[in-house]
Amino acid sequence: MPHILIAGKLHPSGLALLEASPGVTFTHVEEISEASYQAHLDKADGMVIRTQPMTAASVAKASRLKIVSRHGVGYDAVDVSALNARGIPLCIVGDVNSVSVAEHAMMQILACAKQLIRSDRAVRQGPWGWRNKLEQGEVSGKTLLIIGYGRIGRHLATMAAAFGMKIIAHDPYLAAKGWPEGQVACAGDLGTALAVADFVSVHIPKADRPIIGAAEITAMKRGAIIVNTARGGVVEETALADALRSGQIAAAALDVFDAEPPAADHPLLAFDQVILTPHTAGLTAEAAARMAVSSVQNVLDFFAGQLDPALIVNAAALGGIKELVK
Repeated sequence: MPHILIAGKLHPSGLALLEASPGVTFTHVEEISEASYQAHLDKADGMVIRTQPMTAASVAKASRLKIVSRHGVGYDAVDVSALNARGIPLCIVGDVNSVSVAEHAMMQILACAKQLIRSDRAVRQGPWGWRNKLEQGEVSGKTLLIIGYGRIGRHLATMAAAFGMKIIAHDPYLAAKGWPEGQVACAGDLGTALAVADFVSVHIPKADRPIIGAAEITAMKRGAIIVNTARGGVVEETALADALRSGQIAAAALDVFDAEPPAADHPLLAFDQVILTPHTAGLTAEAAARMAVSSVQNVLDFFAGQLDPALIVNAAALGGIKELVK
């Protein structure tokens, strides 16, 4: 009988699925830290993990571990090499929060354009006459550059188009693989696209260097707006703060940060034209329920020999799909 370790707070829908599943037992540790689940690793045949790290040391302690399921789509905090060395597949959830993240990005675009923080403050604290500065702008007719044109980027494109925005997208992977059908143009050269964009929304994984750094910001149209709901480090935060001070960037919105939570003296906290949210773009009540069910279902499917191969992120490193799903 497989025993499943749930590391981190899980929506009741996921726990209900486990309770209704015959032939498995589980332990649920709600605290989100690597230390909190250490005592239970030696009994775990499968694991569902949220945002806390899973280092090589933790993998080594889990002598019975056969499957790890991430409660999400990112896995930066998991030592995949350690799992590969043990032949343990790592899976992610399917498309459970792309609409939530796209909605969040659209909200941030609008909040920046309309100077939401300053507007709210003018009512609560004054001066009411702030309104006459005409600092608010419109999104209709403006150009939105979406960097990363996967599911989230495509949902955002649909939403932005409804507001009358002109959308272009930059995604080298899709450009090489085959651009999706539709009216959104492929912007092959990032520098050229940045130069014409009024708004830039980032939806790509973290790489070795920020895709939006000081050079890219310099290439942008003066007074542009940047939104990041992807990963901390995709936009260089120090360069962004410098550009906000100089007016090169008019406003920005971040849901993700290099270090989370950001330090109390983080430079971006000083700007009232910057919208900051605590990594909540995908954390709606609806998405949390779907994510919990999907991450648990992956483990159940693995032990039933029915795990969707498309959800195994390290299948190639482990020698293919057939050997993993038994």
